[in-house]
Amino acid sequence: MVDAGLVLAVAVLLGGVLGTVVPLVPGGALSLSGVYLYWWLSGFTAPGPIALVVLTILGLVTLFVELFAGSIAARAGGASWVTTGLAAAVGIVLMVVTGPLGLLLGLFGTVFVVEYLRAGDLDRSTQSAIYATVGILASTAIQVLLTVSILCGFLIAVVVL
Repeated sequence: MVDAGLVLAVAVLLGGVLGTVVPLVPGGALSLSGVYLYWWLSGFTAPGPIALVVLTILGLVTLFVELFAGSIAARAGGASWVTTGLAAAVGIVLMVVTGPLGLLLGLFGTVFVVEYLRAGDLDRSTQSAIYATVGILASTAIQVLLTVSILCGFLIAVVVL
C-alpha cells in the first residue's frame, strides 16, 4: 500500500521541478516544502538526518540560484545593479503579459537600452544584455537539475533506504 503522505510529498516535489520552468513559481521552496512535509508526516524520522541535511543544502542552493544567478550573470557582463534591478522588474511585468518570451525580451531589451544610455557603448551594452539573458536561461537549467536531484535524493532516502 502506498503512503498518502509520500504521494503528497512527491507531488509537492514534482511541483518544485515544474516550478523551476514556470516563472514566478518558487521551485526550490516547493522542493524543500515537500521534503519537510514528509519529514513532519513521518514523525521526524524519514528522511534520516544526513539525507535531510543534504536535501536542505540542495534546496538552499536552488533558492540562491533562483534569486541571484540572473543578477550575477548580468553583473559579470558589466551591467550595473540598477540596470539589473530595472531589467528584472520589466522582465517580470512583460512575462505576466506575454509569457516567458516577454521575460527574456524584456530582460535583454532593458539591459541593452539602460546600459547604452548609461555608458554609450554599443558593444558593452550588447555584451551585458547577452550575459543577463544567458544567465537567466542557465539559471533555469541549473534549477531544474537541482530540483530533480532533490526529488531523486528524496526518493532514494525514503523509498530505497
